Amino acid sequence: MNASTQAGTSLLKNKVYMRVYSAFATATFGDWFDALAIQVLVGYRWQASPLMLALIPVSIALPGILLGSFAGVVADRLNKLKLMRMCDLLTALLTVFVLFAPSMVWLLPLLMLRAAISTLNVPAQQSMTRSMVREDQLLQATSLNGLVNQGSKIAGPLLGGFALSVLTPQWCILINACLRGCSYLLLLTVKNSEAGQVSSEDKGDQEERVALRTMWKEGWSFMLRSRLLLNSMLFGLVGALAIQMIDFQFTSLFRIIAPSEESMLGWLVAATGVGAVFMIMVLNKLNRGTGYGWKLGTGYALIGISVGGLGLLQPGVSILTVLLLGFLLGLGNGMFMITFNYCLQKETPPHMTGRVFGIQSTILSGVMIGAPLLGGVMVQVAGPSRIFLNFGIVIALIGVLGITFGRVLWPAQKEKSDSSAEQSRTVEVMEGS
Repeated sequence: MNASTQAGTSLLKNKVYMRVYSAFATATFGDWFDALAIQVLVGYRWQASPLMLALIPVSIALPGILLGSFAGVVADRLNKLKLMRMCDLLTALLTVFVLFAPSMVWLLPLLMLRAAISTLNVPAQQSMTRSMVREDQLLQATSLNGLVNQGSKIAGPLLGGFALSVLTPQWCILINACLRGCSYLLLLTVKNSEAGQVSSEDKGDQEERVALRTMWKEGWSFMLRSRLLLNSMLFGLVGALAIQMIDFQFTSLFRIIAPSEESMLGWLVAATGVGAVFMIMVLNKLNRGTGYGWKLGTGYALIGISVGGLGLLQPGVSILTVLLLGFLLGLGNGMFMITFNYCLQKETPPHMTGRVFGIQSTILSGVMIGAPLLGGVMVQVAGPSRIFLNFGIVIALIGVLGITFGRVLWPAQKEKSDSSAEQSRTVEVMEGS
């Protein structure tokens, strides 16, 4: 019996899910320590150019393009719990190697190898979540996962900024390696039977083994036939194309507006986390039957306004202004990511979840190959302030288009809402009679 069927109405009572969730939270918290440390190390200590900064997301994205959809197939086919354990262990080992990287020549290949491991971990984690929780708990599970991602943006940069003020970036990287090890140990406390996982031998007895190539084709075919999923992916792709132009250029911007304050970038990220957590709490209370369009569009619009506002900042800017813009950025990011991930979880059958999230990884990773490099060239030529302002306007306009044409892009959700409303009216009539 699936562990989720034994749990109460609250997802917090699902002890197996909470152990897996705790492991995920531990690993994610460490990742934010790591990400901030690498940006400070490369941007402030090594004084890397905008173009070299752009190579970091490229090296992280390349494995997702090459392995993303294949990793989704692997996650759907193999034991997800064992796969997550292996990913945590290998990630901890590679993070130790990153710790001793002397230059970008060594750092980039190590980041690439570590990202290759993550392409397996993400669809496995999402797919196992789908198997451990009931249909009515999906929004809550998606919100809790988002709460970890965004909450770690608060604590990670704050503690990381404190560590950077007294120690070196390498210490933050070491903390990430230790936390990954802790995540691995937490997953060891979960049994396969508890997590709803069966061995590959048991799977072979239950169903005929399907070729990896066939499963890969099935995943793409399913997504291309689903108008709602396809439109969601394309909308996310267009917005991500604009966002990734400047995503790894925040260091370039803050070297101009706060050249002697390395910690200000950490404060921005922390404020972003606060805004995202607040938005996640709001979304968790909203009617889940409402359409995707206005949520996804509003998310992009808020991101665009905040990015454009950052482009208008001048040297010597008050920390309060940075915090306010970071909070607004977090509101938009929280609204978009929770809605987007919930859409993929909700509209995908459990046996396809790993493949759909693997395809998502491939598509978004593809954006991160060309966009950061082009953005790095633009920042190097025109300066970060102008580029941030221009792309902020573009992202906001994409959001407005999503809101305006939401009923056209996501018609299936509208139909489901109308059907649910009709069913509710029918029940009321029957109860009244």
